[in-house]
Amino acid sequence: MRVFAVSDIHVDYAENLVWILSLDRKEYANDILILAGDVTDKMALLEQVLVSLAASFKAVLFVPGNHELWVREDDFDCSLDKFDAIAELCKSCGVHADVFELSDISFVPLYSWYDFSFGEPDRHLRRAWRDFRACSWPEQLPESKDVSEYFLKLNIPNLTIRNKTVISFSHFLPRIDVMPVGIPLKRRNIYPVLGSEALGLQVKQLNPTIHVYGHSHVNQFIELDDIHYVNNAFAYPSETYIARKQLKCIFEC
Repeated sequence: MRVFAVSDIHVDYAENLVWILSLDRKEYANDILILAGDVTDKMALLEQVLVSLAASFKAVLFVPGNHELWVREDDFDCSLDKFDAIAELCKSCGVHADVFELSDISFVPLYSWYDFSFGEPDRHLRRAWRDFRACSWPEQLPESKDVSEYFLKLNIPNLTIRNKTVISFSHFLPRIDVMPVGIPLKRRNIYPVLGSEALGLQVKQLNPTIHVYGHSHVNQFIELDDIHYVNNAFAYPSETYIARKQLKCIFEC
């Protein structure tokens, strides 16, 4: 059995959708796929992708990204309602959005958001970052930090999971030092919306063998504090330099 990971497939781009729907169903029939968010904000398209992947892999494990939680006026009242609807959609498609365990390996999704612990967003980022307009949160979650805390609380019951192998996965970055040191300064203005130091503390508490994340679109494989961090983003069609454009096997047994 092999475990593959991919994130940020953004199937609103036709060529990305063609790639994901054309995966060989026989080749991966005994394998597991971790899909670390940012498939699409459209529920019908998300369903199409999840159904296709569930037919191609032994198990598909999914955690939503920020794009999944964008809402439209005629869609959902708020992003949390959509989050709940996505969980139900996963169940109906045979996709796992919660802890998935085999005899000697546990897969643990870690929900999260960004809380500006990686830096304070500047005026340009606040204007340009679509989440600030496309996500809608209830009154009790007025700030990004409140949203982050809401999702992190969902993870608490699973942070004591222990097994021979534990693989966790989130959409957002658990620590900013997973970003390559060579990222130009002018590109670092988006760091405030990449993830959360508090998520990193949860990963540290769980202490997995591997943690898979997405969101940055910058492919990475790095070991920090005895944990292997993996980002295998498919990314936008134009992002050929920072993304591999293929599945990545991260574990085999």
